[in-house]
Amino acid sequence: MTDLSTRVAPSALNRAAPALLGYAAVRALGLLALALWSAASGKSAYTLLTARWDSLWYRRVAELGYGYEVRLPNGDVHSNLAFFPLLPWLERLVAAVTPLSYADAGFLVSLLASLAAAWGIFAVADHVYGRRAGVCAALLWAVLPVAVVQSMAYSESLFTALAAWSLYAVLTGRWLTAGTLALLAGLTRPVGLAVVAAVWAAGIASFVRDRRAAPADRARDPRRALGMLLAPLGAAGYVLWVGHRTGKGPLGYLDVQAGWRNGFDGGYAFARFVADKFTSFPSALAGLALIAGVGLVVWLYLVCVRQGQPLALLVYAGVVTALALCASSYFGSKPRLLLPAFPLLLPLAVALARLRTRRSAAVLALVAGASALYGAFWLNGSGPP
Repeated sequence: MTDLSTRVAPSALNRAAPALLGYAAVRALGLLALALWSAASGKSAYTLLTARWDSLWYRRVAELGYGYEVRLPNGDVHSNLAFFPLLPWLERLVAAVTPLSYADAGFLVSLLASLAAAWGIFAVADHVYGRRAGVCAALLWAVLPVAVVQSMAYSESLFTALAAWSLYAVLTGRWLTAGTLALLAGLTRPVGLAVVAAVWAAGIASFVRDRRAAPADRARDPRRALGMLLAPLGAAGYVLWVGHRTGKGPLGYLDVQAGWRNGFDGGYAFARFVADKFTSFPSALAGLALIAGVGLVVWLYLVCVRQGQPLALLVYAGVVTALALCASSYFGSKPRLLLPAFPLLLPLAVALARLRTRRSAAVLALVAGASALYGAFWLNGSGPP
């Protein structure tokens, strides 16, 4: 068994090497562009990556624990209970065993998690469509317009890594691994529910298929059932703990989110936000861009369905997309919230994989340059709220 494991691990790493090296190169280009743009603007690129917006909230949880809140003049209460605990736990662990600060620890965790996420995306796409598509999928995730978030001390990279490997475990029938990783994803972000839904949907479908299987094949049922039971424990455990902490019961977490003006309204508030853009000519262009962006996301999902992606991927991408587009606040964050929806990139990855290597490399290089410039501009401007 030891000899087998030592042979398999290097083989998997070697197979993923082009994707990982390409991903690292693209992200290095993005960080270089950010550093140069920030220097020209008199700002610190490292501060932008590790000490602004949500990264400050995660760092405070890691350093001082839960219980901090900010009361705004309009009466809103921003509580750090809104932030799930896995990232600050890891920041605290790294800071405890190394000389790194909490900010440094958050950056390191996100850096390693982004590589793990790229590998997981490659593994999923490789399993479904082949190695070339896997490489293209990882690189497409690296060149998204807001891909700079993958290098920030945010939880998107950590969550995407856990989600991708959980989905890969589902696709390869490793139910205990899938359930455990879904549990951890549920401790990372509220959208961990998407991973739970994917594990449950695939598990139920697998159970239905296996009803007619030979008795010997049904030995997998206990592991599948245990994996399905494990999957929701992370998200459910934290939500119930917040309810107990606030004294408001199982719905206490919704009250915490309401203090941030966050909620799920089916997309009504977002639709009004887009409609308001058409009250003047300059902003109307932004409204048209938003409509085009939403249309592209919906179209990609429909293509995923037509191409017959595995059920787990369709459920996961569908839930992530619905939660991102139908949230009632922080409209500027929607591109960031869609970062984990990597199955939407698979149709584009398949199309790129069909091109000649030189042509697909040219396309990716061009998009990588544009992404690096946009990420530097965005992070030095409004950035991700």
